[in-house]
Amino acid sequence: MKNMKKLGLLYILTWLFTVSLYAQRKEQAEVVWFDGRHPITYQLPTDVEPVVMTALEMWKNDMLKVTGMIPKVSGKATVEVVKTTNLPADGFRIYVKNKHIIIEGSNGRGMAYGLLELSRLADVSPWVWWGDIVPEKKNRLVVSRDFYTEQSPSVTYRGVFLNDEDWSLRPWSGIFEPGPKGQIGPKTYRKVFELLLRLRANAIWPAMHEGTVAFFKTPGAKAMADSCGIVIGTSHCEPLLRNNVGEWDVEKYGRFNYKTNRLAVQQYWIERLQEVSKSNDNMFTIGMRGIHDSSMEGYTTEQEKFDGLQQVINDQQELIQRFIGDPSMQMQVFVPYKEVLQLYEKGLKVPDYVTLMWCDDNYGYMTRLSNVEEQQRQGGGGVYYHLSYWGRPHDYLWLTTTQPGLIYNELREAYDHNCRRLWIANVHDPKVAGYDLELFLDMAWNINCVSGSTLNNHLRDWLCRQFGQEAGNRLFPIMHEYYRLCGERRPEFMGWTQVELDKNRYPRGLSPVTHVPLTSEKAKERLEAFERIKTAVEDCRAFIRKELGDAFFAAVEYPVYAADAMNHKILSDSSSSDKAYKEIQTLTHQYQEICGGKWCGLMDAAPRKLPVFENVHAELSGEPVEVVTLRNACDYTNASDDVRTVQMLGYSMNAVAMPKDGTLTYRFDVEQDGEYILQVALIPTQPADNGDLRFSMSIDGNTPIVYSLKEPFRSEEWKQNVLRGQALRQQTMGLFKGSHTLTIHALDNHIVVDQFQLMCR
Repeated sequence: MKNMKKLGLLYILTWLFTVSLYAQRKEQAEVVWFDGRHPITYQLPTDVEPVVMTALEMWKNDMLKVTGMIPKVSGKATVEVVKTTNLPADGFRIYVKNKHIIIEGSNGRGMAYGLLELSRLADVSPWVWWGDIVPEKKNRLVVSRDFYTEQSPSVTYRGVFLNDEDWSLRPWSGIFEPGPKGQIGPKTYRKVFELLLRLRANAIWPAMHEGTVAFFKTPGAKAMADSCGIVIGTSHCEPLLRNNVGEWDVEKYGRFNYKTNRLAVQQYWIERLQEVSKSNDNMFTIGMRGIHDSSMEGYTTEQEKFDGLQQVINDQQELIQRFIGDPSMQMQVFVPYKEVLQLYEKGLKVPDYVTLMWCDDNYGYMTRLSNVEEQQRQGGGGVYYHLSYWGRPHDYLWLTTTQPGLIYNELREAYDHNCRRLWIANVHDPKVAGYDLELFLDMAWNINCVSGSTLNNHLRDWLCRQFGQEAGNRLFPIMHEYYRLCGERRPEFMGWTQVELDKNRYPRGLSPVTHVPLTSEKAKERLEAFERIKTAVEDCRAFIRKELGDAFFAAVEYPVYAADAMNHKILSDSSSSDKAYKEIQTLTHQYQEICGGKWCGLMDAAPRKLPVFENVHAELSGEPVEVVTLRNACDYTNASDDVRTVQMLGYSMNAVAMPKDGTLTYRFDVEQDGEYILQVALIPTQPADNGDLRFSMSIDGNTPIVYSLKEPFRSEEWKQNVLRGQALRQQTMGLFKGSHTLTIHALDNHIVVDQFQLMCR
């Protein structure tokens, strides 16, 4: 017995020694940068750019939220920020040396990004202010002794275009900081710039709609940009940093017509060039369009427009040379948007040092990318990408619902075509853009941060960072399903209506909500799917920290509940429709009141007062079809090695991207002889290489039938494609009972297959 007691005591002592040794080794392997008793200490170089001081104050406030103490400057600091010359522009590295955390930055922005990376390491979300993501308190912050991260941007200039601000950012700003009518004030811009800084962005095209005070006419706005390291540019229709809508004065200058009023237009540009001549960070959009989103005034034939635009570009280079400096050393952007693309393709000469900025079709599908020759340009290429839009065939200015897989697929393609100089996302409001905006800027910062096969992880990680591990894991399948349903039909498109139609036929050119081409069965399936995720959201609230309740409402509850209500409003009977309409109004009123009214004015449930937002419902007019088989593209039997699956894209949420000459093979069965319709659904991409968009289908090795997805811009078929998120091609055939093989072959690049179905004829 005594021996057994001795052995037991020996075991306990051995265990205690092991635990103690483990704790010592663990402590030796860590560097504590907050011990729960003393404030974090830091040290900066003596002379730094203003953006570093801005980031420092942001970081100190973050640490106050996390630790309860404001970091203090000290000669023996735990955190040291230094400048280095051996990193790319805007890059930083963080490592541990002699129990100190060293942040090295290549420039002011690099040091700023490094400081804010420490905030991320302390679990402070970039959306701490805009998303009201209150960080958890910590009594200890540690980093491993071998911690090391080195980061630099994949895209040189990364940012947003604040566009269509009329129903969100502008009215909210007027409440957030009352001022002159229509002004988005410097305090608002400061908050936008801080968010961009946290998201490692460095550029902005300021708001420019009619009724909004021009950025350069807003006192203090430019100084705010400079303090946050944000480069100011202007949109495709605003040359040389002028906001035509807010700054062109017809009484002072005459017509905005380069053909008849050339000297006045030049003087107008010269005024801004002189104003910014001492700034180191300028981004000059070149070329010319109308006052707003229209073609150049005064030119009629295509040849006249071509010659006129070429003259404009040549003259602008001379003006930049005179008032700024060597044009080849300035950041210049040419945006071949709408009719300007046709003129560019005609042979327009744009200086090699100018960035060619390609555009999507306003619905997320890139229309053109740099060809082999253009990829060699000194100025490189860029991307102008819509996460919201006002225009034909229908606006989407309420919720941000672009599928993450589409964002990834189009941006990755652009990057691989050497479009790495400038990426700008069009957003009507950064708060509502939320996850989609962060995905866009994450890819601009590190193109390899996500792949087609890891998009699900990226969204899950984002939700966990915002709301905690357990809540985030529960929310992921909900938001995944939300993106699927909205990919089938955005909430704004549920009325099957269009805008900017014949004004003699429709008031304001807006077609009314009348009927939708869904069967009662399909409508019921859709409503039940929304009900399921709405119920799941309600269940998730129990796992949300109390202080994140308003954040959860804005980022999850409002979009899910409002989209659910919109679907019920359109697809249900009149009494249920009326109830759903009132729910949307109630939800939107609640949005104005969260966080003590902080976001009052930001959310409008009826941007532009379009018919789809009215208290209306539709008649169901879909014709039932007998589907023999429905198959997602990712469920192939065989595939060539170079195809790739893209998560969260298409109705399948696993669309398959095929390069030229890629193949997919499927086996399917039919139970009886007969006539069938084979319909293939593809993502409605554009022929971004300025060629065609062809693929072929072959059944059982028979002669392939070739199809093209290429559609004229704004054709009726293109409109239907972008509204439903699919391009459909089909063929009729006779099939015998038994097993069959379908082979899909990509004859051009940018073919992305979503689903196929076999239907009885």
